[in-house]
Amino acid sequence: MDDLRDHLESALGQTYSIDRELLGGGMARVFLAEERTLKRPVVIKVLSPEMAVEVSADRFAREVQLAARLQHANIVPLLTAGDAGGIPFYTMPYVEGESLRQRITRGQIPISDVVAILRDVTRALGYAHTRSVVHRDIKPDNVLLAGGAAIVTDFGIGKALAVARSGLGSPGYANATDPSLATLTSVGSALGTPAYMAPEQAAGDPASDQRADFYSLGVMAYEMLAGALPF
Repeated sequence: MDDLRDHLESALGQTYSIDRELLGGGMARVFLAEERTLKRPVVIKVLSPEMAVEVSADRFAREVQLAARLQHANIVPLLTAGDAGGIPFYTMPYVEGESLRQRITRGQIPISDVVAILRDVTRALGYAHTRSVVHRDIKPDNVLLAGGAAIVTDFGIGKALAVARSGLGSPGYANATDPSLATLTSVGSALGTPAYMAPEQAAGDPASDQRADFYSLGVMAYEMLAGALPF
């Protein structure tokens, strides 16, 4: 058992019983846990130490609360966010299935399945974009396949991180163009995955908007069909 798991069990043990660590990414470490009150499995995502030192946990939690308003069949909902003894975290329901990344790794995906997956992801994006929420990190790792459907995870996390790193408050989601994108240049980095990131997003362009998600969707579609990234 490593220090982070010890830390989480000490800080969150009354609310969650941590089972094991799942495969995570560069932004966060991911743990499967049981919510003690409701006896349901949840995923706890803990920001990496490098990310956590730049983030205001209070601002991050407020932004996650806004993103948690998204309720759609093709979006994994955000349940809660908080501070685990100085480390920001957020929770989501546990989805039993596999990621699109795992599916691509297994081999060629039939075109009919590719179309179905893209349809589900596009539905999720369309719903979120009408509420002016941009995902910012559409990629196979953030698409889960379960119950014959594709479900997008980590919606709103990119914006939450940007606002929490910038120190700016959020006006909510009133504007279609996401103003917090402008803060990425000031902190010297862009949030997202380079291989899937639209050029304007990588440059921290303040005019970047939901169209960046469709660029990422196009890259992901190419990868599903060709078995390799376009660039």
